[in-house]
Amino acid sequence: MPERRTVALVTLGCARNEVDSEELAGRLAADGWELVENAEEADVAVVNTCGFVEAAKKDSVDALLEANDLKDHGRTQAVVAVGCMAERYGKELAEALPEADGVLGFDDYADISNRLQTILSGGSVEAHTPRDRRKLLPLSPVERQEAAAAVALPGHGDAAEAPTDAPADLPEGIAPASGPRAPLRRRLDTSPVASVKLASGCDRRCSFCAIPSFRGSFVSRRPSDVLNETRWLAEQGVKEVMLVSENNTSYGKDLGDIRLLESLLPELASVDGIERVRVSYLQPAEMRPGLIDVLTSTEKVVPYFDLSFQHSAPDVLRAMRRFGDTDRFLELLETIRSKAPTAGARSNFIVGFPGETEADFAELERFVTHARLDAIGVFGYSDEDGTEAATYEHKLAQDVVDERLAHLSRLAEELTAQRAEERLGETLEVLVESFDEEDGWIGRAAHQAPETDGQVFLTTADGTSPDLAPGRMVRAKAVGTEGVDLVAECLFEEAGR
Repeated sequence: MPERRTVALVTLGCARNEVDSEELAGRLAADGWELVENAEEADVAVVNTCGFVEAAKKDSVDALLEANDLKDHGRTQAVVAVGCMAERYGKELAEALPEADGVLGFDDYADISNRLQTILSGGSVEAHTPRDRRKLLPLSPVERQEAAAAVALPGHGDAAEAPTDAPADLPEGIAPASGPRAPLRRRLDTSPVASVKLASGCDRRCSFCAIPSFRGSFVSRRPSDVLNETRWLAEQGVKEVMLVSENNTSYGKDLGDIRLLESLLPELASVDGIERVRVSYLQPAEMRPGLIDVLTSTEKVVPYFDLSFQHSAPDVLRAMRRFGDTDRFLELLETIRSKAPTAGARSNFIVGFPGETEADFAELERFVTHARLDAIGVFGYSDEDGTEAATYEHKLAQDVVDERLAHLSRLAEELTAQRAEERLGETLEVLVESFDEEDGWIGRAAHQAPETDGQVFLTTADGTSPDLAPGRMVRAKAVGTEGVDLVAECLFEEAGR
């Protein structure tokens, strides 16, 4: 009988990392590893790290150290770092953090089982040497698809998907690799919502962002792979899929059709069992009238706009290597709301960028005040290794950055609470997600993405908890607010389906 091998995946960062973790889980389960939820119950704890900003990197290190502590008083024998921080720093991270028994890059994912087995058996796996992944593929997007077969793209699968010694019949709950780049995937929770990777990498060159250097150039997944994965997720009980990538508005440009998303969305919405399709990570400068039309008029595709504005003062945007300004951004939001008045909209902003003047900051305040966004993330600028902005002069003093961060954060909290109040009286379609002993049933409306945009507390007209279940879509009337969160009375009807 084969020796029992257990592994736990600890995921930090964004939804794209969550998809990558489920691909790793699928590969490991197919090769006989038993997946456990808690790291203290695993022989190997695999920490999928985030390398985006300093705070995220600190959280990743803390998670690795916490997992390492389990080796002193638990089952855990090894701790392994994967993900963006491991890919970005490689040997440097391994030297700085000897508590990690392995630091594996994206190129190791295809052979993750053997890598972990080597480490578990007391051997060592050399930490990878970081490289600029933008240089691994042709500069021209239309030449990338064929070349991409030889490049590791987490969440895309690979040509030799299943291990050679994998069972002929995959264990229950693993998505089959139905195409040359379709990944094995194993769900790590039972949530009725799941992310689906639409593409990887980014061709934009924002001066503050290091992501393209370690995620590589933009590569779309084939529509058939996205559809097949969505069908499999529906079979697993998923009701909402969220399409994720570094830039969804570029989907299809390397497949010869920049409007491919407009034709894919209705197909995804027609998958049996799927009740809601959500698109994240949209670039304002790349929004097209046809895409806005599809997002605002297709049944089961929610009118939700996760727009990466970052700032609105023209001089700051140009220094960021971005486009637009306050008035153009407000016009874009007005166009969206003219087609779908209750559309959800969110964005993130960076304050204290090098050279940002008081007038620039005031212009950003003007935009945020008039934009009526449902959710706002605010970050203070900090230098990121290897970025153009790190070389800029005219850096602001840290106390100025901190002051502007605090000011805009307070304003954002007030404005998003006001936006929630504007929704009082709306009839919402709510996806029921969980039950809490204190708050009762909790779900999300169409304008709320998972984890980032608030939630809906469901009740009845007499104040009692309704009889619901995770995964159910219900109609409810917004009757109260708690910050960005809504309180809604169930109307005791299925939400149109």
